[in-house]
Amino acid sequence: MKSTIAALQTAVQAALVAAFGSDFAATDPMLVPTTNPKFGDFQANVAMSLAKPLGKAPRAIATEILQHLDVADLCEPPEIAGPGFINLKLKTAYLAQQLTAMYQDERLGIAPVKDPQRVIVDFSSPNIAKEMHVGHLRSTMIGDAIARILEFQGHDVLRLNHVGDWGTQFGMLITYLKEVAPEALTTPDAIDLGDLVAFYKKAKERFDADETFREIARQEVVKLQSGDAESRQAWELLCNQSRREFQLIYDRLNVTLTERGESFYNPLLADVVKDLEATGLLVEDDGAKCVFLEGFTNKDGNPQPLIVQKSDGGYNYATTDLAALRYRIQQDHSDRILYLTDAGQANHFAQVFQVARRAGWLPDSVTITHVPFGLVQGEDGKKLKTRSGETIRLRELLDEAVERSRADLAARVQAEERQETEAFLHEVSQTVGISAVKYADLSQNRTSNYIFSFDKMLALNGNTAPYMLYAYVRVQGISRKGKIDFDQLDADSQFMLQEETEFALAKHLLQLDEIIDEVSQDLFPNKLCQYLFELSQKYNQFYDRCPVLQAAEPLRTSRLALCDLTARTLKLGLSLLGIPVLERM
Repeated sequence: MKSTIAALQTAVQAALVAAFGSDFAATDPMLVPTTNPKFGDFQANVAMSLAKPLGKAPRAIATEILQHLDVADLCEPPEIAGPGFINLKLKTAYLAQQLTAMYQDERLGIAPVKDPQRVIVDFSSPNIAKEMHVGHLRSTMIGDAIARILEFQGHDVLRLNHVGDWGTQFGMLITYLKEVAPEALTTPDAIDLGDLVAFYKKAKERFDADETFREIARQEVVKLQSGDAESRQAWELLCNQSRREFQLIYDRLNVTLTERGESFYNPLLADVVKDLEATGLLVEDDGAKCVFLEGFTNKDGNPQPLIVQKSDGGYNYATTDLAALRYRIQQDHSDRILYLTDAGQANHFAQVFQVARRAGWLPDSVTITHVPFGLVQGEDGKKLKTRSGETIRLRELLDEAVERSRADLAARVQAEERQETEAFLHEVSQTVGISAVKYADLSQNRTSNYIFSFDKMLALNGNTAPYMLYAYVRVQGISRKGKIDFDQLDADSQFMLQEETEFALAKHLLQLDEIIDEVSQDLFPNKLCQYLFELSQKYNQFYDRCPVLQAAEPLRTSRLALCDLTARTLKLGLSLLGIPVLERM
């Protein structure tokens, strides 16, 4: 099933070639949806852009294009408006045909991509010995949604969790635990993760203030890096404990990841240095081995160095990220690599990417992209924290969302005098609570900061998960009320479009493939959220103005099929955001 806008673009481009020659084969038809239905469904504005190169009036150019434009299968006869706009109105028969093709297809008319890529999505990436907090929410949710969309398209996606499981922090933590809780270094789960986080903070304070402690911690790092059995055992215990806690969060969020932390790349760091030395990029500066960057300067205006090996022989995050990028290209054979981190790391990745490119590791066939996102803020517009100033733990945030969802549901059940089972209350409150948090994040432009508000995200109205879920539930209510089995509807039945709201809903449904393709390219999941929100609005308007069960045949079956197609589209779209649907709320 070819996208409507793609079919129209092909037709307009063919008309341009027929009218003005092959030099115009790549000319953008400038095809956009109209803002007012009275002007049709699409408008081609290309005639205005060609006025100067062709030396003709735009309206005359539009007239010539129309003489060669063949869209009879798709549109009513095109019209020229104003100075040269070409207005295109889709035929009712064409819309019905497209709806039928979409309805009959399990994938709703969206074929897998012809040339699937090997795509790595690097997201979430918490630190060992620390709890996941609200700061991990955006990377995890946006990364998962992008991975789901690319997987649905048929790409081979590797979801990588680049956890912080190596480096100086383990030296200082192990050194401190030897003093205050040595059992944590020999016995699994001897202390809670929350206590481990508190010990980490104390260890950091000691490391910053006590030179003797700092030196012992550094020696501990050397022991760990050299494979000392005792240090290795302690490290593995700490990693496993954190890993299990992380998995509880991922299970609640229904997010799957392959862990490949910083330690994975540790054996490869020396080769990174050797490779860079062989290319002549590496320069020694104050004992450290660096690559001086193009386009980056320090406060004195001199070229800024990216340190690859410190003067004491140690490595840093940049070295690890270079090793990871090199491995992902050379060993994972990736075609596209996406890094989901906050916007504050944009410079770091620009520098790492530059070094990889100059070192010759990055072929033209591989695209690497930093996918930045803004901060989660509190109602005061500042970074979201607890009243005591601590970063909010992600587990507690999800718990509160579910508790609030449960309270809202219980109040509605009581007000409606419904009798519901505990299993129902649990399932709905869990689904709505966690989905509300996910959707509230994904519905924002990822490059912007956004204000976290439980009241807004749990509202039954507006661009929220509950509103989407309720639209889906409304369709299932029709099925229950009319004792309709949507699976038994005649898939070959002709869609009949009569009312304005039916046309609006039908045209919006047919935009799904375009939205998914757009998000897979520009990586803004909020566009899919906006599509689903508008779909829910258009469905509710259709539902309010067009009788479904009361309609006479064959209109009744047509409207039932339109309801079912809307529900299936909502279900698919929400699943690509990591959100399950409910049959009842």
